[in-house]
Amino acid sequence: MAMQKLQVGMVLIVAVTVIVVSVLASTLLMASQRIPNSGDVKAVGVCVYWDSGCTNNVTSIDWAFIEPGKNTNVTVYIANKGTLPLKLNMTTEDWNPASASSKIFLTWNRENYVLNAGSVVQTVLTLSASSDISGIATFSFDILITGTEYA
Repeated sequence: MAMQKLQVGMVLIVAVTVIVVSVLASTLLMASQRIPNSGDVKAVGVCVYWDSGCTNNVTSIDWAFIEPGKNTNVTVYIANKGTLPLKLNMTTEDWNPASASSKIFLTWNRENYVLNAGSVVQTVLTLSASSDISGIATFSFDILITGTEYA
C-alpha cells in the first residue's frame, strides 16, 4: 500500500512538473511580439495592382502581424500606362508612431528600375522589424511609389 502511494505521488509530481515546464515554454515562445499594421499606397506616375492583369488596384496593404527579426513579403504589380519609360522609386512617410521608422523597414526589388511604357512588372515589397523592437504595439505608414520620366 505504501508503495502504491509512493508511485501515485511520483506520477503527480511528474505531471505537475510537465505542466509547469509547458507553461514556462509557452511563455518563452510568446516573448516575440506580433505587431499589426496597415499602410496606404500612393502611386505617382504609375499604377499599382494586386494582379498581373492590372484589374485590382492596391490602395492599402494589410501586413497582418510582423514579428521581430522576421520579414513579410507582399507581391504587387506596377504598371506604366504612359508613353515614356519611367524610373521607379519608393519611399515611406507619415509613420505613426514616428519612432517605428527606426525599427521597421520597408524595402523592395525595384528601386531605380526602368519600367518601359505600357509595361507591367512584378514587384516584391518586404517589411521587416528589428529583432530588438519594443514599445510599439501598432503602427502605420504610407508607401509612396513614384515613376519619373527616364530619358
